[in-house]
Amino acid sequence: MNDLLSQLKAVTTVVVDSGDLTAIEQFRPVDATTNPSLLLNASQLAFAKPMLTGAVDYAKRNATDSAEQLSLACDKFAVDVGTAISKLVPGRVSTEVDARLSFDTDATVAKALQLVALYKENGIDTDRILIKVASTWEGIQAARILEQQNIQCNLTLLFHMAQARACAEAGVYLISPFVGRILDWYKASTGQDYTAETDPGVVSVRDIYRFYKQHGFNTVVMGASFRNTGEVLALAGCDRLTISPALLAELSQQQGNLSVHLKDDGATTPAPVPLTEAEFRWALNEDAMATEKLAEGIRKFAIDQRKLEHVIQQAL
Repeated sequence: MNDLLSQLKAVTTVVVDSGDLTAIEQFRPVDATTNPSLLLNASQLAFAKPMLTGAVDYAKRNATDSAEQLSLACDKFAVDVGTAISKLVPGRVSTEVDARLSFDTDATVAKALQLVALYKENGIDTDRILIKVASTWEGIQAARILEQQNIQCNLTLLFHMAQARACAEAGVYLISPFVGRILDWYKASTGQDYTAETDPGVVSVRDIYRFYKQHGFNTVVMGASFRNTGEVLALAGCDRLTISPALLAELSQQQGNLSVHLKDDGATTPAPVPLTEAEFRWALNEDAMATEKLAEGIRKFAIDQRKLEHVIQQAL
């Protein structure tokens, strides 16, 4: 077949960015990713209604304080959706830690361990899941701790090379640089249009990929947050790409010959000295796009987490 999705799957691991079981079943990705926004959307779908009810009942049985019940019900719902997804994909499901914990290392670790424990209750081992954490300094340090406990992580909301470097230096399993949100910022700031080759988000992921391969880092690069199929195709050959069902459908209908843009030629240069916390924070401070999009992303995920809590609170 000459459709571009089939060709892309031959050179890149395709991941579906959705909490919709129907879409996941349709496109048969290797992995799947979720986040508070996707879980909020999923909560309105028929398949998830019994899961919401089950999560509420579970929380009532296992927590007495109302705040603890709400937190546990949210975690249980996320894990139960992830468990259902895991039955449709051969690889891993990413489940996200509450974005409001993005600047608290200890609380992030504790929440991750809670999610892992809930997955284990469902019969899902840690080798089938990734814990998703925002790429703040505190989040990266939490991931370092989790990775040392053989709990692998997906570091999200990544917009800058300093974040990518710190993740690799912490031994993080996978990063999710946000292609489309970088493009959004530059289009709004400059008023310019960009081709796939000049797209700042595409350029950022290509730079990160080459940096990792050149220096022999094992951290997986998974481009995320795409605005169009041109961005996706411009990153053909990347380790992984997590793509929305709408763009997967477009790619499945497009014909042509795929060009592979990224290739691992092996390590050629020793890794640089690891970044210090001060160097990391200064690098982000110097980049308005990265600073603004990281903060905005955390706020938006927190908003959708609160909306999901409202849905579950009504059930409680």
